[in-house]
Amino acid sequence: MLSLTSSAAAQIRHAAAGAGDADWALRVAAKRESDGSISFGMGFDEPREGDMPLQVQGVNLVIAPPSQPMLEDIVLDFVELEPGQFNFIFTPEAEVGDGAEKPAKACGNGGCNGCST
Repeated sequence: MLSLTSSAAAQIRHAAAGAGDADWALRVAAKRESDGSISFGMGFDEPREGDMPLQVQGVNLVIAPPSQPMLEDIVLDFVELEPGQFNFIFTPEAEVGDGAEKPAKACGNGGCNGCST
């Protein structure tokens, strides 16, 4: 399922500290577009019935059932795209280079399993 690099996890934990509600989790979603590409999104949200809860590197995540297959083997990273411009990116695990930071795998309860800040 979805994995996080340590830089993504650290940025999410930092943002969660300012979110104000400890019961919220980061919802990660994926949607297949008409051209076959996949769009990704994320935001803090309350868990809902049927969501897959995950905890990775101290980050609480939730993924709705329709998004789960599209998030298989996806790595969420937080990178500097241009000097001073940091963004979250979603990358297929197979494209994470040899010199790249190894992501932490997500392990869920009850199942398997470029976006700007």
